[in-house]
Amino acid sequence: MVTKQLKGSAKDEADVTRADSLAREIFSDIANKWALLIIEAVGDRTLRFTELRNEIEGISHKMLTHNLRLLERNGLVTRTVHPTVPPRVEYTLTEPGRALRATVDGMCDWTHRYLGAIETARHRFDSA
Repeated sequence: MVTKQLKGSAKDEADVTRADSLAREIFSDIANKWALLIIEAVGDRTLRFTELRNEIEGISHKMLTHNLRLLERNGLVTRTVHPTVPPRVEYTLTEPGRALRATVDGMCDWTHRYLGAIETARHRFDSA
């Protein structure tokens, strides 16, 4: 079996097919609908928690908090707390987060381009 190796530095190689792979863990953290929508919603802006929640239809407070923590843990968003009463918390994409956003934009473009074909295939499959 051939596996793809990701190379950071000479000593940091990750086999993306191994269950204990860091790359696989990162994929798991970011490959969910909420994380991708958060990345897209923040974009080039800095948003407060409530602004971000208003941008993403259907996300609960709990899921937004959970996903923002995952994105922050992986270095994709920066969380800034301003010492005001009440505290003002803002989120901005980091450089790796902006790079990932380019990939997310490509996925969105792909979805718009092939949405009709996918709907047709699903209908055909479900009718069979």
